[in-house]
Amino acid sequence: MKDGAAMEENRQYNNAKFWQIGFFSLNNAAANLYLALMGYISYYANSIAGFGVVLISGILTALNVFDAVTDPLVGFLLDRTKGRFGKFRPFMLCGNLLMAVSTILLFDTTHEVSRYVRTIYFIVFYGMFVLGYTFQTVVAKSGQAVMTDNPSQRPLTTYFDSLYIMAAYGGTALFVGNYLVPKYGGFTNEALFREYVFWVVAIGFICTILAVIGIAGKDKAEFFGEYARVQKIYPRDYWEIIRNNKPIRMLIFAACTDKFAATVYAHTTVGVMLYGIMMKNYGISGLIGVVTAVPTLFVVSAGIHAAQKMGQKKTLVLFTALGICFQILMFFVLIQDEIATVSFSLKKINAITIAFVGIYILLNGCKSITNNMVVPMIADCSDYERYRSGKFVPGLMGALFSFVDKVFAALGTAFVGVVMFFMGYNRRLPQIGDEITPGLKWVTLFLYCGVPVIGWICSLVSMRYYTLDKKQMGVIMQKLHKQKTDERKK
Repeated sequence: MKDGAAMEENRQYNNAKFWQIGFFSLNNAAANLYLALMGYISYYANSIAGFGVVLISGILTALNVFDAVTDPLVGFLLDRTKGRFGKFRPFMLCGNLLMAVSTILLFDTTHEVSRYVRTIYFIVFYGMFVLGYTFQTVVAKSGQAVMTDNPSQRPLTTYFDSLYIMAAYGGTALFVGNYLVPKYGGFTNEALFREYVFWVVAIGFICTILAVIGIAGKDKAEFFGEYARVQKIYPRDYWEIIRNNKPIRMLIFAACTDKFAATVYAHTTVGVMLYGIMMKNYGISGLIGVVTAVPTLFVVSAGIHAAQKMGQKKTLVLFTALGICFQILMFFVLIQDEIATVSFSLKKINAITIAFVGIYILLNGCKSITNNMVVPMIADCSDYERYRSGKFVPGLMGALFSFVDKVFAALGTAFVGVVMFFMGYNRRLPQIGDEITPGLKWVTLFLYCGVPVIGWICSLVSMRYYTLDKKQMGVIMQKLHKQKTDERKK
């Protein structure tokens, strides 16, 4: 009888096929390909377009804040969308098209425009990119609500997101550090950016089409129709939802502190300082992703297994704590004088290389879990809102999360710019091969190691007040399934 009940309960879930989850996650992969590209926008604006370090830092911070402001608007539009092509797919395609056009114009023409209007030109087309990026990322954070509500399937999103983001950023670092930089001689050659943009646009479009295919079977009225028919969402309802949905507030706080830290330690300038100056081998920044990809996925797989067994909240807390431990160990590895001898050549591998790679694998696996586990947890918060108020607002949940996420990303970008300013980099950013000084070394260690630890501690504090553990989600889903059954009987 117990087995039969379990089978009946499992049939109540809106299950997704493995390939559907994998394909839909490529929407997030496409957005991250563009985000990785935009990580180099400071070098293009400074070295090619002629913007000063302080100017470009200020512009990017303001535009990233604008990026955040667009999220509530797009989320509101998404929640009210009920077209023949679904709720999510039109936003995905439009977003990808806007990003493609804007990046081509940004990197290929800004330096050709008259210097009198160059700043305005840059702002306009970066603003277009921001709008397209918002379209695609709001879908990435809200589409989970219709893909599946099975607690055993939702963590799979974390696995695919981790895999694709590692591929996006690791592939980018390898492509730039080991192919484009040697080919074009550094970030002062406009042809480097032109070729980079071409590949991002092409691969991003393919990823988006596959993501559209992945969600097509779920982007239908039957998966949100019973709510869409009876509810009317107005902007004034958003404040009531935010005020009363404590889990989404706690999740946002945890995620935004992590996002601030991730923006800082993954900043292109920090990578140049760490690999190109401290370690004297910028090519490592690309090779490290390739060398550690498979072992890192084993760590991520362990995290997914843990999430399926003990719930997403406990897994996030566990891997956040482990991340703090591994980050501290990484600090002690990086302060060694021998860190500049790290090499992936079989003839030059030494103890410091083994220590660096081993800790990097464990640390990167924890980062992948903590950065990506929050995406399926947003869907839990959406289900909680249905349980609490009866409102189905995945767009709002994704937009609200994305709004704060982007604000803190903007603050992280600004923080790095301010640090560079006080270090004396007013007209140029640190370049590969610059001389290492004690000040540069300790600032690099603080940005790469210290900031993440602070962010994770804040995340652990907020998770103490996040109530949607595995037991509570079981209660919520049981009630929602009963509501759905009763609705279909009417």
